[in-house]
Amino acid sequence: MERIDSHHHLWQYSAEHYPWISESMSPLRRDFLAPHLAIETTANQISSVISVQARQSIEETNWLLEQSVGRDWIQGVVGWLPLAASNVCEEMERLREQKKLCGLRHVVQDELDDQFLARGEFNRGISAMKEYGWTYDILIYGRQLPFAIPFVDRHPDQMFVLDHIAKPTIRDDSFDESWAVHLRELAKRSNVCCKFSGVVTEVRADRWQQQQIQPYWETALEAFGPSRLMFGSDWPVCLLKTSYADWVASVDSFTSQLSQAEQENFWSKNAIRAYRLE
Repeated sequence: MERIDSHHHLWQYSAEHYPWISESMSPLRRDFLAPHLAIETTANQISSVISVQARQSIEETNWLLEQSVGRDWIQGVVGWLPLAASNVCEEMERLREQKKLCGLRHVVQDELDDQFLARGEFNRGISAMKEYGWTYDILIYGRQLPFAIPFVDRHPDQMFVLDHIAKPTIRDDSFDESWAVHLRELAKRSNVCCKFSGVVTEVRADRWQQQQIQPYWETALEAFGPSRLMFGSDWPVCLLKTSYADWVASVDSFTSQLSQAEQENFWSKNAIRAYRLE
């Protein structure tokens, strides 16, 4: 069975370019390049990957596309462009022929304005993406889900992928009910898919166990179904809590109850459809 990691990052580390990697994130303060990733994917029977932006710069988008050249197993790149800028269409046109550019993302989770997704300039940029067939990755925290729903409704013909199941707050003593309510509402929009990725780093404990993650898996699966949910590792960020192999093994356990066809959708076909991979 083909397996696609729909969400990982690559970077040449510098504190200047990656200020979000704080001193407390010491495992991430080094280079993570395609040869490093290939070791992990090969060991865990992952066929191919989608590289996702980790800093908001055109330079990084260009660099990620360069890393994909000659590496067929890097099937797509979700980059960054200044979607709210007046000249964003010029940048989009410049990248039109980049066949591996399959999507764009903005780090909305770090925006202090809760109404960021309602901004006119930003939405004009989103509207322009349709001509290029690019998918937009929604990166938000669970508390921002209520703002994502009207945002998606403004763009019924745009394909969206929700990253990291919208980062619920995962605690031993309580379930994030507000997250679940709004996730189910967002999932009613058929043009939204969801990545089961970046979950372990939301566990509010030094260590995580599968039973902590289980109800969040069940809720995401119930909301999006096996035809709109896909696998992502969030490597190397996942290394703050887990290894690549342990995360794959855990997700294997979660998906073991799915039918063969449903597993194929989750592990590869949903990503192929959502990002129009060749």
